[in-house]
Amino acid sequence: MPMLRGFLILVLFFLLGEAMRVLFLLPVSGGVLGMIFMTLSLMLRGRVSEDLATASQALISVLVLLIMPGVVGVFFMASQFSGQWLAVAVALLLGTFLSVLTTLLIMKGMLRLSSRGRSND
Repeated sequence: MPMLRGFLILVLFFLLGEAMRVLFLLPVSGGVLGMIFMTLSLMLRGRVSEDLATASQALISVLVLLIMPGVVGVFFMASQFSGQWLAVAVALLLGTFLSVLTTLLIMKGMLRLSSRGRSND
């Protein structure tokens, strides 16, 4: 039952983001907006509920499935990329590097904040 409640929370935030996107004609996906709203609400609460944590852990194990449609699409459209291989390779490498760098900087900042919080206790 906790996993079901966690999925319900995730779906509600997705629907909230989708509603905001449609209502305000924003050029951002509803899922991204929902995640921003969920992040803000979790920051205000200061903790993650057990239900949401359970559902999130289950989804992390199948995260690779989100990549599969893009990979399959590239496989079937490879002939269209034949003259663009350098641009595609640079975009993939640069995108990967920027993702890893962003994750590193966020992690360093979070660890710094966490250690400050512990020293203030």
